[in-house]
Amino acid sequence: MSLINTEILPFKAQAFHNGKFVEVTEADLKGKWSVVVFYPADFTFVCPTELGDLADNYDTFKSMGVEVYSVSTDTHFTHKAWHDTSDTIKKIRYPMIADPTGAITRNFDVMIEEEGLALRGTFVINPEGQIKLCEIHDNGIGRDAKELLRKVQAAQYVASHPGEVCPAKWTPGDETLAPSLDLVGKI
Repeated sequence: MSLINTEILPFKAQAFHNGKFVEVTEADLKGKWSVVVFYPADFTFVCPTELGDLADNYDTFKSMGVEVYSVSTDTHFTHKAWHDTSDTIKKIRYPMIADPTGAITRNFDVMIEEEGLALRGTFVINPEGQIKLCEIHDNGIGRDAKELLRKVQAAQYVASHPGEVCPAKWTPGDETLAPSLDLVGKI
C-alpha cells in the first residue's frame, strides 16, 4: 500500500539539533512543509554526501517554509559524535532524529529488518501532516538536494493552485497543465 496522502503516524524521538538534544514528535512536522530524509547510518560513505548536500541547500528550503529532518537508527549521542568529528556533518543545522528502536523507520516503511538500518527514503509532508512525495532508493544510490527542492516547489505549487498540475521538469515560472478532456491525446 502506498504512503502517498496518508497522515504521518505518531512518534516521539530525541534529535541532535544546533548543539543540543531536543525532542521531536509528529506534531513538529505539522503546520509547515517538512522533508524527512532517512539514511542507513552515521559514519558511513554515501550518507555524509547527501546530508552535506542538504546542509548546503538548507537556507533555500527554509526560505520556502520547509524544515528538513534527517533520520537514522543511530542514537542522538552518535549523531552528536558524528557532528563533532566530520567537517561535512558540522554544516548541518537541521534536526538529526535518532530512531534506535526503528519505530519511525517502520512507520515510513523503510526499515531493512535483517540489518536494523533504513533504506534511503525521502518524504515530503504538507502542513496537514500528509505525505505528498515518497521516494525510496537502494542504499548505494545517493540523492540530490536540488532535485528535491524542485519537487517540493511543485508540491507547494499544486497545493496552492487547485486544478493545476506540474509536468515533467517543471520549475517555478514554467507553464502548468489544467487536466481536462480537451488535453487528452494532445500532449
